[in-house]
This record gives sequence, C-alpha cells and structure tokens, in this order.
Amino acid sequence: MEIGAYSFGDTQLNPDGSSRSTAEATKNLFDAIVHADRVGLDYFGVGEHHTVSMPASSPGTIIAAAAAATTQITLGSAASIIGTDDPVRVFQQFATADAISGGGRIEITAGRGSSVETFPLFGYDLNDYDELYAQKLDLLLTLNNSATANVTWSGTARPSIPELDVVPRPVQGSLPIWIATGGSAPSSARAGRLGLPLAYAIIGGQPHRFAPLAQLYRQSAAAAGHTGDNIKVSVATFGLVAPTKKEAVERMYPGWVNLNVEMGRLRGWPAPQKASYLAQVDAPNAYFVGDPDDVAERIVALHGHLGHMRHFFQGDHGGLPHEYLMESITLLATEVKPRVERLLAAK
Repeated sequence: MEIGAYSFGDTQLNPDGSSRSTAEATKNLFDAIVHADRVGLDYFGVGEHHTVSMPASSPGTIIAAAAAATTQITLGSAASIIGTDDPVRVFQQFATADAISGGGRIEITAGRGSSVETFPLFGYDLNDYDELYAQKLDLLLTLNNSATANVTWSGTARPSIPELDVVPRPVQGSLPIWIATGGSAPSSARAGRLGLPLAYAIIGGQPHRFAPLAQLYRQSAAAAGHTGDNIKVSVATFGLVAPTKKEAVERMYPGWVNLNVEMGRLRGWPAPQKASYLAQVDAPNAYFVGDPDDVAERIVALHGHLGHMRHFFQGDHGGLPHEYLMESITLLATEVKPRVERLLAAK
C-alpha cells in the first residue's frame, strides 16, 4: 500500500482573515513535496485549481521543479483538468518533468474537474464539458501511446495534428496515466474499458460505498481484455494526522470551516455546521483525521472494501498552518505507513 498526500496549494491567512500571497502558498507547496520525499512518503499529487485560496494552477510546473529537488517520491497531477487544457502541452510538461527526474517517477491524472472556473478562464463553453473531456483524453492517450515523437491526431476539440513531432518523449517511452473521478459509474466503466488505473476522490460520506464502483471498474476492464498491473485503484480523501486524534480534529476544523464558507459562496452551499464536520472524522466516514493508529486502521479497513493500492490525503485547505501539514506528512511516512504494512501483513 502506497501512502501519499495531495494539494491544490493553500494560501495562508492573516490574523484579520485576509489572504496572504499566492506566491508564498506555492513555495509552501514546493517545500511540502521536498519534505515528503525526505521523510519517505510514496506519492505527492498536485491538483489544478485557479482560485486565490487554492492557487496550484500549473501542476506540471510545480512537479518539474519538485522532480529536480527530490529523489524517490512519485509525483503526479491530482488532477490535470484535461477538458480545458491542451493535452499536447500537458504531455510535454510532464514528459519534461520525467526527464528531469531521471524517469519512472512522474504520472498524469486526467480529470474533468469538480470546479468549473477553468471554462470561462480559458474561453470554453461549459455545455461542451463531456465532449471536450472525451476528445482531449483521446489525444492525451494517443500522444502517450505513440511509439515515436511523430504524432497524427484529428478531432474538433482542438486543431488536428498532421504527422508532427511532440517532444520530449518520456524516459521509458510513456507515462502512467490515471483517470480521476468523484464517484461516477460511467467514469469507472470508461477507465476499465481503456485499461487505465483509476483514482477515486472521496470528499464526503462513507468511502466503503465506492466498492460497487471499484467492482464495475474491474469488471469493465476484464470485459475489455485488460488485466495486469495497470488495473488498479487509488483513493484520495481529506486527512490530517497529529500525535493525538483530539489534536488532529482541532487542527483541521478551522480550515474546513473556511473552505466550506468559500465553497458555499461559490456554489450556494449552506453555512458549515460543526456537527457535520465531527460526523465525518470517525470511521467509517470520509475524513481520515486522527492519530497514526486511527488513520492506519481506517486505511486497512477501506482496503478490505476497495482493494486500493494507494491512499493519499489532502490536509492543507482553508489556511491550515504550514507546520501542521509538515508534521502530518512526517507522521504519514514514519508512523502510518509502517502500521498499514503490519496490519495488511497480518491479514
């Protein structure tokens, strides 16, 4: 079981509640990735967002920088919003990061995006959401599966590519490409039909209820003739680890409030209630907030339902103090991971 973290960037807040700089948030994210590598975390994902509070707008740039400053950790997007980006540029950015890393540590996760700010930002029509994603995913896979740098592709979502070179190529010829979904049955089935690994982003409710989706994914893969190491599931959830569960719950709560106030303003959600937060921080619910024993036991319990091979956590949102994130990363690598390994071995 791989243990990791992910982030959209997290802009710190001043005492009066105003935002500090997004440049500082970006540097904090870079420092967190380097720290995760040093303490032995398996994976770090950078998700694409375009807001003042979550400013990681260019995952490929951050990952390329981190590739030069790390030696062991796997780095990926979590996720790249393929429908409103250019797959050629995404592929080139991540292939560049792969070259910098020495090869074998860079992944792309292709997502539709749970936020829609990229559509007006890049001049796309939200009504084209599905078609943009389908065509651009097809282009990304065409680029990745090409045996040479010379690529041909045609479609309507972007200009066609008539036998043009797309460089650099990844060190090992191609990159791992994952499909991201928040729990869509069609997305699970599509990933299976394509023979691609699948990442579930679970931000609420009870994660074990994703088991039928994981089963659908594996059945779809088998029906399409896909077997082997590429058929695998990862899980992303909210999570923060501290020396005690009480500390973890108290540390995460203010950021959770800030995040939900912002999302409420953007999406019309009701005002956040502490009871809703507290209902999610205990098993079998979706916030993996606790001490190392608690978090490890919950990961293993969920593994029994989903059979996932990677679990990674977002703890930095709503202005979480940076030192809390760094301690959580340390505990994930040095305390949670070995506990998970022992518990799985005992089964």
